[in-house]
Amino acid sequence: MDIKEIQSLIKFVAKSGASEVKLEMKDLKITIRTGAIGSSSEGTTYVQQLPMHNPMMQQVAAPAANEGASSVEIAAKAEQDEDAKYITIKSPIIGTFYRKPSPDKPVFVEVGSTIGKGDVLCVIEAMKLFNDIESEVSGKIVKVLVDDSSPVEFDQPLFLVDPS
Repeated sequence: MDIKEIQSLIKFVAKSGASEVKLEMKDLKITIRTGAIGSSSEGTTYVQQLPMHNPMMQQVAAPAANEGASSVEIAAKAEQDEDAKYITIKSPIIGTFYRKPSPDKPVFVEVGSTIGKGDVLCVIEAMKLFNDIESEVSGKIVKVLVDDSSPVEFDQPLFLVDPS
């Protein structure tokens, strides 16, 4: 919690009319009292107590957390760059995504399947109507981005297709 958040918390408590609020977090304890005890003057006081621990330990731990976050960001960015060369097929409607025409039938397409324009890729159920979703491009399925029987939103990516 930074000083601005503490100040806004103090203002909130003062406006609420509460006489005392205690907030305890993992590494922070704050007590906010409005109105001085045994005095008629109005005022707000707060006490911030941090647990005793080695400040050197905190400095060493912080860079490690940042390194983990940056490696995740780098991996996500690399995946986005890799996926940029593919065409994304998106859901044209809201509904439930199905990879099969019925539970006892095989899936329409698998990763690695070659598709052409007009081929049915999946079915989306909306208001008890089953809508065939047809491909607008030719290519090869690289990724299926949605699990079977999952709800999908309008314009949600469903498949990645390599047009080459």
